[in-house]
Amino acid sequence: MKKVYYLKTCSTCIRILKELNLPSDVVLQDIKTEEITVKQLEDMKELAGSYEALFSKRSKLYKEMDLKNQNMEERDYKHYILEHYTFLSRPVIMINGEIFIGNSKNTVEAVKKAL
Repeated sequence: MKKVYYLKTCSTCIRILKELNLPSDVVLQDIKTEEITVKQLEDMKELAGSYEALFSKRSKLYKEMDLKNQNMEERDYKHYILEHYTFLSRPVIMINGEIFIGNSKNTVEAVKKAL
């Protein structure tokens, strides 16, 4: 399976999708209009190793809620990601059992090789 969880309103996500020139068999899910399900998040965690790896600490809400100064555990990361889409580090790209998280240059290059 090939799937991308992204935000249609995020210019970085859009730039990466254009750069990747994804094949037609890749399923795109705009996480703002189609919320992530518990099952989808658990599948991501299975590949990523932890919910924390999927969690965006650059999120505006992360700063506003002062989560940096709280002792967060895996269940907290899961809760916040499911509560609000902005907590998912974007984009999350799943290709044939591999997961690629975020928008770093190395991640984008790794996705290109996996495609």
